Amino acid sequence: MFSRSTLRVVFDTRWTPKPNHLASTSRICVSPILSQRACLHGTSSKSNNAMGQLDPKQSSSSTNAPGTPLTAIPRAQSSQPQQQQQQLTPTNEIPPSKRPIEPTFTTPLKLTKTLLSTLPNLATQKPHYVIAHLHAKPYLLTAGDHLRLPFLMPNVEPGDVLRFNRASAVGSRDFTLKGAPYVDERMFECRVRVLGVDAEPMRIKEKTKRRQRHVRQVRSKHKHTLLRVMEVRVKNVEELVGEGAVVDEVEVEEKA
Repeated sequence: MFSRSTLRVVFDTRWTPKPNHLASTSRICVSPILSQRACLHGTSSKSNNAMGQLDPKQSSSSTNAPGTPLTAIPRAQSSQPQQQQQQLTPTNEIPPSKRPIEPTFTTPLKLTKTLLSTLPNLATQKPHYVIAHLHAKPYLLTAGDHLRLPFLMPNVEPGDVLRFNRASAVGSRDFTLKGAPYVDERMFECRVRVLGVDAEPMRIKEKTKRRQRHVRQVRSKHKHTLLRVMEVRVKNVEELVGEGAVVDEVEVEEKA
């Protein structure tokens, strides 16, 4: 056992470390950390000073901004959207025989001397016939004929009355009025009535490929539109003049 005096002497002595390379390295490592702490402290103080220097109006607006109601008014766009150019695809050209005839009613109908002399005979001699063209196909029609079209006419119903205004020739037993290529539609009338739709019997066609035993059957049943010719007539001179036709007097005087 140690005496109290010896213990007191031992505890009162202080240990003084000797300088060495470890202490120098520790001091060198600690110095950059202290500099970083000083920098962070300086930046935080600067930011606090900048926040304190803000205007009271801006602070009040920033505090009131979340409480303001949202509006549904869309914002104006700064830049206009670019319009995409529509790419036009080339379409198949319609043949001239199937194009609709452009109306020629901008000028009145002119009646020549030959028309004035032969049109009364053609109008009085009945029955009349007409060679009407529908989808580039001619049809010889007279009043009372039934016509079975080789296709289904769209947008028509039974009872509708149609008028054929494209004809290459209109005539009777002794007279014929020909057009180049078509007769003016103001000189005649051809009206037909839609009777209904007719369907052909079922067609079954067998198809097979070379060196194969499999036979494929193709079934088809096409529909056709039925028409009946109600009226075919040629207008006389008085009726054409009443509708606005003009008599070509210059040609009459020169030939006279």
